[in-house]
Amino acid sequence: MGEAPLAQRKCVPCEGLTEPLPASAAQQLLKDVKGWELVEGKLIRKTVKCKKFLEAVAFIQKISVIAEAEDHHPDLHLTGYRHLAIELSTHAVGGLSENDFILAAKIDELLASKS
Repeated sequence: MGEAPLAQRKCVPCEGLTEPLPASAAQQLLKDVKGWELVEGKLIRKTVKCKKFLEAVAFIQKISVIAEAEDHHPDLHLTGYRHLAIELSTHAVGGLSENDFILAAKIDELLASKS
């Protein structure tokens, strides 16, 4: 029996992890999250263009609820009043962990539900 899809998994505490995911593992997990890009092997990023400023702010608020529940927090950059860049990395390991891909999948579910 295989593992549950990323969006159904729970982030695990990062304390005690010493190494980021190997590049091959990150590339494999990247296939499971749509529209995310690997940046310098240290983070994943997705850019979302919202229709209006308040839609972008509301989306940030929805992301923050999931991030708090998972205890894994993205960097969020709102520019041009409606362009939201979401960046995920695991600071405790200095790179990527499975948690980043789990949260990316959960954010993707939010995006799918707003369409």
